[in-house]
Amino acid sequence: MTAAREQAVQLSRDSLILEGVLGRPADARGAVIFAHGSGSGRFSPRNTFVARHLQQQGLATLLLDLLTPDEADDRRKVFDIDLLADRLLMAKSWLEHEARTKQLGLGYFGASTGAGAALQAAARDPANIQAVVSRGGRPDLAEPYLPSVTAPTLLIVGGWDEPVIEMNQSAYELLTCEKKLIIVPGATHLFEEPGTLERVADEAGQWFVRHLHPLR
Repeated sequence: MTAAREQAVQLSRDSLILEGVLGRPADARGAVIFAHGSGSGRFSPRNTFVARHLQQQGLATLLLDLLTPDEADDRRKVFDIDLLADRLLMAKSWLEHEARTKQLGLGYFGASTGAGAALQAAARDPANIQAVVSRGGRPDLAEPYLPSVTAPTLLIVGGWDEPVIEMNQSAYELLTCEKKLIIVPGATHLFEEPGTLERVADEAGQWFVRHLHPLR
């Protein structure tokens, strides 16, 4: 497997500019858009760890600031799931028109509140979205959209993250697509315990490799 090349990218629409990092192995089979949780961004160490693992599996990754610096200071926008989903759809469109990625099947990896945005985006525009993974996610924030999600969806929750386990179990019941719920023993919400984030990366990698494929 050729090492992935990472480079800074900018996504623009009208006066809006979002900063991102695109990592792409030479022989990529798919591309994964990362949706960060509140207070996080493209330099999130946990999502960067998962992204590098996915790159080793032959997947391109887009780590993205879904909010501008000014917006990130506005708590209303940090938890505006509709706005975050809009930004993910903007990223999806960018990848579909970018020469390096337009031939690839796409997936979303959402963490915390970002998982709610990812699932809403997947429901609103399902074309070419081939898989979704949620890490310690809040899929309940996309509850009205869950029955409309068609992409195979993997929910990963820490075994010590009890309120979020219940939220994911309820969301799991509403999903009508191919789905799987994994509870990682001994993990809290941020998967900071030894070996737990590695488990997340392994499970996410297997899910995306199974479902993502180049467009024909």
